[in-house]
Amino acid sequence: MSFDGIVTNALVKEFKETIVGGKINKIYQQEKDEILIHIHNLGNNYKLLLSASSNNPRAYLTNYSKQNPSSPPMFCMFLRKQLQGGIILDINQYELDRIIIIDIESLDEMGDISTKQLIIEIMGKHSNIILIDKSSKIILDSIKRVTENISRVRQVLPGLKYQYPPSKDKLNPLHVDFNTFLNKLEKSTKNLQVFKFLYRNFIGLSPLISKEICYRAHVDERLTINALTKLDVKKLYSSFNSIMNDVLEKNFSPHFIKNNKTNEILGFHVLNLNQYEGMYKISNKSISAILDNYYHKKDTIDRIKQKSLSIRKTIQTKLERDLNKLAKQKQELLDSKKKEKYKMYGDLISANIYKIDRGIDNINLKNFYTENLELINIPLDPKLSPPQNAQKYYKKYTKLKNASKLLEKEISKTENEIKYLENVLLSIENCTEIEELDEIKEELIKEGYLRDRNRKKRKNKKQNPSKPYHFISSDGLHIYVGKNNRQNDYLTLRFANKEDIWLHTKDIPGSHVIIRKGNTEVPQNTLYEAAILAAFYSKAKNSENVAVDYTKKKYVKKPNGAKPGMVIYEQNSTIYVTPKIEEISKIKKAEI
Repeated sequence: MSFDGIVTNALVKEFKETIVGGKINKIYQQEKDEILIHIHNLGNNYKLLLSASSNNPRAYLTNYSKQNPSSPPMFCMFLRKQLQGGIILDINQYELDRIIIIDIESLDEMGDISTKQLIIEIMGKHSNIILIDKSSKIILDSIKRVTENISRVRQVLPGLKYQYPPSKDKLNPLHVDFNTFLNKLEKSTKNLQVFKFLYRNFIGLSPLISKEICYRAHVDERLTINALTKLDVKKLYSSFNSIMNDVLEKNFSPHFIKNNKTNEILGFHVLNLNQYEGMYKISNKSISAILDNYYHKKDTIDRIKQKSLSIRKTIQTKLERDLNKLAKQKQELLDSKKKEKYKMYGDLISANIYKIDRGIDNINLKNFYTENLELINIPLDPKLSPPQNAQKYYKKYTKLKNASKLLEKEISKTENEIKYLENVLLSIENCTEIEELDEIKEELIKEGYLRDRNRKKRKNKKQNPSKPYHFISSDGLHIYVGKNNRQNDYLTLRFANKEDIWLHTKDIPGSHVIIRKGNTEVPQNTLYEAAILAAFYSKAKNSENVAVDYTKKKYVKKPNGAKPGMVIYEQNSTIYVTPKIEEISKIKKAEI
């Protein structure tokens, strides 16, 4: 994890420079494990995000905000009562651990001035936000209450005395001399890898910075302790000590590292990461800005995955049922194709009634439907007369004829529903904001796939429509890509002009893509880039030679009664592309 004690140290430094002395104006709890505090200080407004999320625990100043719940949770109301209007006196870090302590002076219930401490423990699944009374160290409340059933080692409950999380014999690395370092090394398991020794024995060190210490010392991080030479140990301590001196002297340069080819963020830190030499480095004076950029996307994606689980399960179950239904319908249609045989049986029996005796179970008759009048064996019901046997086959023919017509309609209906459900699953995959998931949920409720359990809340909830992807081609033309059915319908039916170019993967669920044509012809390069985007934001994103159809928007129609995102088109051409992340990253993104 990149968010280690050193990053926390840099954050505390930034907080001291920006929000210490500030007044707490508002407090919100927009997620069950997340607090947002609005602070005014020296003419500036700040938003302090504190999260005890198991997946992404963190703390920093943010520019983002989420929608508030219709009624504030109990912990939020308690914080408002205790801290709103209070002044931030000081902010500190516990040793070099991922624990931030915010001292806040405010009026208590009796109207007297008292000092509380808001403690943020950034500890993975054990993360917490705890409010305590500074003088007595008594816990007033916490965003996660930890009972004895959850942890026998350390309980976090109102009325108990606050204790810092156990250090597990780890040392504060800021105050470790060579002899202490050597002593720790000698007492450690001999087959333990060097970088693991570092973060398991010293507070606040992450695997990332432990590998950096090894890299700067020119010591292979995978070496075990018993394989280290005396020179290796000296170089390792020298590198360790140099990094700790940078922390003590606050020599921070916040940045994150990106993979040049995939544009993927590999990590972030406040110390220079020499191990990523040659990679793309993006710097910022503010560590909060770096964290805000990184975690906003990461946390949103994690929460979308979490919130979409039940929707995915419902749609996946319905899709599997429809696929089974389609297989049965196609088999029934195949069986119904035998209907002509039963008509022929009826005709042959009718033409040869005088030759057929009652009570026989089959007969060989000349088939006048063949050139050579070949003999054909026809099964008979011995209980029925020849005319009744003929009538039985005619009835079977009529039934299968009607069933065939009905099955063709039902198969088309089932196939359209399968396409729609596959498109919904793709839309969930394309979600980049919680609002987009809400739109999909709303659509599924309207289409009858989900129940509306929060109808009253939904009626009062005002929501701005989500925005599609917006790209600028290498020729300077605007390309728009829908992320869900609502966006697809908007782009195709309302946004695009008649002469704009519309693209979609051929016979494969995917996004609607629009090229804003303007008064110019669309260059081949722009068409190729739009096709790459259409293929990438489709079910075929991992395939090669994906067929992408394109036509003018005026040739795209939505049939009456069609489900959201479903259209038909004509006068199209086809281009074949292979979507690659490297090519996608080259296409410039814009804001709609």
